[in-house]
Amino acid sequence: MQGKVQFEARSAAPVYVGIDVCKDHLDVYLHPLGQGLRLTNSKDGIRRLKRLLASHAVALVVMEATGKHHRLTHRSLSQNGIAVAVVNPLRSRLFAEAIGTRAKTDRVDAKMLAILGDALGPQAKQPASQALEALQELVHARNAATAERTALTNRRAASNTAFLKAEINRRLKSLDRHIERLAAEIAKRIAAEPALARRQEILLSIPGVGAGVAANLLVDLAELGSLDRHAAACLAGVAPFADDSGEVTGQRHIKGGRASPRRALYWAALSAARHNPDLSAFHKRLVENGKKPKVALTAVMRKLVILANTLIKEDRIWVNHAA
Repeated sequence: MQGKVQFEARSAAPVYVGIDVCKDHLDVYLHPLGQGLRLTNSKDGIRRLKRLLASHAVALVVMEATGKHHRLTHRSLSQNGIAVAVVNPLRSRLFAEAIGTRAKTDRVDAKMLAILGDALGPQAKQPASQALEALQELVHARNAATAERTALTNRRAASNTAFLKAEINRRLKSLDRHIERLAAEIAKRIAAEPALARRQEILLSIPGVGAGVAANLLVDLAELGSLDRHAAACLAGVAPFADDSGEVTGQRHIKGGRASPRRALYWAALSAARHNPDLSAFHKRLVENGKKPKVALTAVMRKLVILANTLIKEDRIWVNHAA
């Protein structure tokens, strides 16, 4: 029953809070107190949550990334000085299975998130600004529209009916205008934010990185400039991981990371392998040494994200020293 649970007086021991976020409600669990309740995912529910947390020594709040449904809670708690970690849902699910919990309900998930916070101590993170969140929505909308345009173009090529081709052409023209408007709005919003505009300038200075790729890196790899080279590659999903056992040395494979910037880096790598002097030579050397084309291109993607991270960290644009 929502809001009916009675909680004990403030405890001096650190409390870890797990919040399972849904569109309409928040399931909250306090570890190690063993107490939980459900609140509405609304401003009123979050106010009640903050009054509850104020009566405890909260060490960390842990919630899963849920697209947009967790953002209001994340921002509101952070503004009150409460440390909030947002974790990948796969990570919390694997943790639950590792400690022997196979059941999955909202209340169980909230408990697992609280225990995960105590056991693993994920890093707390400030929420993205509202301006960056709005920009992210626009960039993702343009990505979706571009994918739709590709699908329609392929359908037109496979069509033999004149009427259908004419219909697809009309849709493509409308979609092109939609993409142009989105691109203009994205450029306008980036220009209005000096910090974003400077980061974009740095990214665009790298041969192979265009406006679309830069925008994706801005919104989906906002951590660039604050990471080491390995963390940057891991976050983009282009870091090779070992697969060794005993005396057997397995083939390295990339895994995980964020899909949107990885797709953007793929297109940038295709261009950089042709037009970036350093990366073109690097790509050619890998292929000549017997690397598969896909592996060589992935290595270029890794070089690109590491380069972008370094340039943003040092606040400087790319310069062709060989020229």
